[in-house]
Amino acid sequence: MAKEFMLYIRNVGDGKASLSKDDHLNFVKQCEVYIGKLKAANKLIAAQPILREGFTIHKSGNKWNIDPVDATKQIQVGYYHILADDIDEAVAIAKENPEFAYVSTASIEVRPVKMKEEQTNFVYPK
Repeated sequence: MAKEFMLYIRNVGDGKASLSKDDHLNFVKQCEVYIGKLKAANKLIAAQPILREGFTIHKSGNKWNIDPVDATKQIQVGYYHILADDIDEAVAIAKENPEFAYVSTASIEVRPVKMKEEQTNFVYPK
């Protein structure tokens, strides 16, 4: 039975800023091909890029700290929510991501998704 995994795509700064217009278009097209292959294999649940803006919030005591995302550092730029038989297959899927061919600072974090709480049998919604 397939399990769910998240692939978190990360870059340092705007890794694609130095790409020519044609190279950027080729990158986008390669992402569309990658997504198409995953969909055709029934391996894709969702995939979306994430803009390099927003906020990080955290709480210290009773005070909320709201800081703008620092887009010059390593930042999450997208995600793929996939199905794979195991973590080895999820890693193999991640290795095929076009991000690696276009962005030298690209990294992908591969994480299993917890589907239910063992102690309470609570099943997380999809």
